[in-house]
Amino acid sequence: MIYYVELFDYYGDLFTDKQKEYFIDYYFNNLTLQEIADNNDVSRNAVHKNIKELKEKLDYYEEKLNLYKNRKKIEKILEKVDKKIKEEIEELI
Repeated sequence: MIYYVELFDYYGDLFTDKQKEYFIDYYFNNLTLQEIADNNDVSRNAVHKNIKELKEKLDYYEEKLNLYKNRKKIEKILEKVDKKIKEEIEELI
């Protein structure tokens, strides 16, 4: 769950407003699929399908761009770096 939330931070702007709304309601607001469906006058299945497609696209984007993976690598390297340099690099990422 945390993984997809972090990927959403990187790639969320690539999705439609409705997709983002479903994702935010599900992952951030802890609404059930049925609650999201009721709030948007759609079927539970439609919400499930949209969230599933969004997760698949997040996986695809990460596979191609590696923003999350590279950030994790940088964070591991930063653990070994001087504090001042570490702070300067963290400001950039």
